[in-house]
Amino acid sequence: MVSLVVVAVFLLWGTVFLPPQAGGFKITYPDASLSHQEITEAAILLKTAEVCRDIAKAQGKDFTLPMNNKLTADTVQKACSISNSDLSTLVNFRLTIFLICSYNRAVDRKQFSDAHHFDNEAFSSGRDLITQGITNVKVSLKEGNYISAQKSLGTVTHTLQDFYSHSNWIELGYTDPYSTLIKANEPLSNIAGSKTVTCKSCVNDNCTDNILSEVLQQKTLTSGYFSLDPRYNKPAGKCSHGGTLDFTSYKDPTGGINKDDVKSEHGFLHLKAANVAINATMELLEDIRKAAGETAFLRLMGLSRTIMLVFVIDITGSMSNDIAEIKKVSISMIDNRKGTSEEPTDYMLITFDDTGVQQTRISDIDKFKEKINSLSASGGGDLPGMCLSGLLMALTRAPPSSDIFVFTDGSAKDTELKSTVGAMIESTESIVTFLLPTSISSRGERVSDSQNSSSSLMTQSELQLYRDLAHVSGGQTLEVTNTTLSEASTAITDTFTSGQVTVFQVSRSAGNAGNFSFLLDSSLSNVTVYITGDSTVFTIYSPTGVSQSYSMIDGSLGSIQTVGNLKKIKLKSDNTTGEWGISVNSTSSYTMKVIGQSSVDILFNFVEMSLGGHGDSWGQIFTRPSIGQNATLSLSLSGGELATVTDVLLVDASGSSVVNGTVTLVGGTDYLVSLNRIPEGEFGLLLKGLLNSSLSSSRFQRQSSIYHKGSRIALTVDTQTTTIPGVSFSFNFTVATNTTAGNYTIRARTSNGFTVTVPSSLNVATGGSVQGTGTLTVPSNTESGTDVTLIVEAEAPGSTDLNYATVRLTASATSIKFSGLQSFSMFLSLIGLFVSLLL
Repeated sequence: MVSLVVVAVFLLWGTVFLPPQAGGFKITYPDASLSHQEITEAAILLKTAEVCRDIAKAQGKDFTLPMNNKLTADTVQKACSISNSDLSTLVNFRLTIFLICSYNRAVDRKQFSDAHHFDNEAFSSGRDLITQGITNVKVSLKEGNYISAQKSLGTVTHTLQDFYSHSNWIELGYTDPYSTLIKANEPLSNIAGSKTVTCKSCVNDNCTDNILSEVLQQKTLTSGYFSLDPRYNKPAGKCSHGGTLDFTSYKDPTGGINKDDVKSEHGFLHLKAANVAINATMELLEDIRKAAGETAFLRLMGLSRTIMLVFVIDITGSMSNDIAEIKKVSISMIDNRKGTSEEPTDYMLITFDDTGVQQTRISDIDKFKEKINSLSASGGGDLPGMCLSGLLMALTRAPPSSDIFVFTDGSAKDTELKSTVGAMIESTESIVTFLLPTSISSRGERVSDSQNSSSSLMTQSELQLYRDLAHVSGGQTLEVTNTTLSEASTAITDTFTSGQVTVFQVSRSAGNAGNFSFLLDSSLSNVTVYITGDSTVFTIYSPTGVSQSYSMIDGSLGSIQTVGNLKKIKLKSDNTTGEWGISVNSTSSYTMKVIGQSSVDILFNFVEMSLGGHGDSWGQIFTRPSIGQNATLSLSLSGGELATVTDVLLVDASGSSVVNGTVTLVGGTDYLVSLNRIPEGEFGLLLKGLLNSSLSSSRFQRQSSIYHKGSRIALTVDTQTTTIPGVSFSFNFTVATNTTAGNYTIRARTSNGFTVTVPSSLNVATGGSVQGTGTLTVPSNTESGTDVTLIVEAEAPGSTDLNYATVRLTASATSIKFSGLQSFSMFLSLIGLFVSLLL
């Protein structure tokens, strides 16, 4: 709705938006305009608080919210939760709001869709988008696809909110939402006809009264016409959207009627429009709540957490000596989480051999344990297995940020999937841990012992594949015998505890010694250092100068545990905050990771800025950013109401700083970070800031668990977001590059194994771009609400570079078509035209 993420004061929210008994709910903002993000977040916080209050009342329990302070994710989560110390739920709630708002903002990238913005009097198609979107949310919730439901919710709320800014609903004097917009079967009444004159030109740029009096008196509904094309002619006498980039506003009748912010032509009504938009969003959320139930609604909001524990297990014959211990370890991991804040709501088991992959998803813990116990290692032979196929299935079917454990003793048969698996790890930010019950000699041969007599072999290069994938995800590769497998799995339990954050991580090649430093702050607890590698030696230093070497198992700074190639240093809780140091040396490659528990963490994604008539906005990009080009990050500091960000850096895997970002606060705990370039190779994000208290401020740092990569290939996919089972549809994609010319290999897959056809290659010239067309077929027996992830890859000649694009689609019984220009190529041609006109 609005160009920048700015905020406004609403002192009457307690009485306007909620029933009398909830009169104390307030969210106060310090500025004059309200953006889509603030509108959406306000509605989520208010409605979620209302739902939790109703649940508490029905159970005869107290429900307390701060009466004099603003509502935040922290205050609502604490009021809704049984335990105020449940850090994982707080982080998940904040992440959910972040994701929903990201999908909301991304709709502004559809600058040319009348329906998505209710431009050009597209009331029928706009309402169709809303009702279809609500249906998608409900069917996705029914199927347990909460990520898909959050995407649909974020998208539909944007269109709903735009109605109140882009139409004349507010000018007609209405103060309540137009409930018909969320009801598919009710008629849209009193809409202006195609030849009905609705506006007059503004006089001296005064557009406060440009809507015709007879339109207002007769309560005729209209909306502004909008186009970025100066050649477009709006119908005679129609209102325009307005703004410098809307070329219809320069043609009679001039001016506009949008209320996107207080500086718009009808900005004097902005606060009223935003007020009703919040109420309308809450009405939509209430409709979903009634249909799905309160439990599903809270899971949708991230408060009743959707946690999935995923096992990917090799059942080839070579695992026969290991399978009993793997079953024992898996059951132990399940039982250890039972009754804790980390107890999963769903479990997934994926088994693979050398012929294929099988998946089972179960919510009942006892049934899942029965499934685990029924496993036997007799599938296929002793050949390499379909490990990456199993991992890819896990990444595409489990929620983002899931914990995935892979058990295998053999190499991967399907190594061609490495790039796709890496792309999905980057996209989903799930943590992948490989537990390899095998002993490896320096020459890469498996060492036979009494517990492990398999004849299978895994060379160092084959092992490196697993190490690389674990490294990208921020996970571990544990190389142990089956007799120490249980000890190894227990050693890494800290990495999956409530509110776990990454403070620092680094990776170094063989023989590359390192001296590293990291900051520990007062919000951290249970701090643990993990070092993975062979023959590693280290010394750790506290801020006070006390040191402890690797040989001191229980020292003044911490206790040290060694399992296989893993060393775990559990720091003692009474150690001081401040800058710590550690020196590491190894004869082989090694990784180091520092984690702890805290309510302060970072949520971020790469975004694409959209500059257009609907405002300056940004939406998440699901592809790699361009190497050497500038980029933008959207960043939110979870649980960071008392924290501020001072520095954001891109660091390479070795820990060296590569790019410093420019940080801009855009509201609350949300920031935009401008980067002047994307570096070569892998990089992570390192954030530094200040923790503020009433007495003092202290420094803190956080680092992303996932490593990202850039690409010199630009890949965009233009497709619909819903697909009808049994109906094939085509999608367009564009491959562009400014470096290597030649044949670029094209691959496409879906998370469900559905049929996708694309050209095997496209010939791209240096500095050029080529469009391709693919076809996706969703089987007719696919249930409505099924989440489908489409993955398209483009690989440079000689496999020197790769980029990917992921698109989430929802299988639905019906699909919506909308009017307006939508192709990216059309957008580029119009931009070129604008530039030529300006020059």
